[in-house]
Amino acid sequence: MPQQMIDQELAGQLRDATFRLARQLRQLASDGVSLSPSQMAMLVTVEKHGPLSLGELAAIEKVAKPTVTAVVGKLEEQEFVRRLADPHDGRVSRIELTARGRRHMAALRQRRNEWLWERLAALSPDELAALAAAIPALEALARHEEAGES
Repeated sequence: MPQQMIDQELAGQLRDATFRLARQLRQLASDGVSLSPSQMAMLVTVEKHGPLSLGELAAIEKVAKPTVTAVVGKLEEQEFVRRLADPHDGRVSRIELTARGRRHMAALRQRRNEWLWERLAALSPDELAALAAAIPALEALARHEEAGES
């Protein structure tokens, strides 16, 4: 089989498997709180990077600033984030998680970890070893996207 066919088949299998896993993990997010994928993505980004300006958040999420403003507004209404004055520039607001936002993210992370642990426990030792061996390659793929490369 030509290399290009192998690569296309592998890419398709990887895409399908990661899509199904991501969808199942996203479905675990509902705990009586209705958050859109955009809202969840911004919560994760703010949690990971700390207080961010709207412009910084827009750049990281690769969306327009008005989109970030709208999403942050909805997150503020639900008390997941709050705006702080930038200590160096009073014209800039920084977005940070509230206590409710931190609790929500911690509970979500716990649910997702438990879900994954249950599924990992059902794998054979060989499947676990193969998965562990694939982690560096999967992380490299994720870094490639985060770096803005295409």
